[in-house]
Amino acid sequence: MAIDAATVRKVARLARIAEPEEKLEPLAKELSGILNWIEQLNEVDTDGVEPMTTSVETTLPMRDDVVTEGGDPAKVLANAPKAAKNFFVVPKVVE
Repeated sequence: MAIDAATVRKVARLARIAEPEEKLEPLAKELSGILNWIEQLNEVDTDGVEPMTTSVETTLPMRDDVVTEGGDPAKVLANAPKAAKNFFVVPKVVE
């Protein structure tokens, strides 16, 4: 799959990445190479291969689930940029 400079420009704009015009063509070639490699991977027969999340099978250590009184609010909020009434104060993100 070939990617041209116009596609790179569009993707960069959608991703809010500022790329100078002189870098668009080299990026297009690089992305085309990556997609060609992915197309090669798609040709590999993976029938019968179990999905895996890691290359090494491990078991995570378990710990007792113990209820505590929680931390000291003063210590927890000591590094907070802003706190009020024992809560973190954060900017509003939902309008």
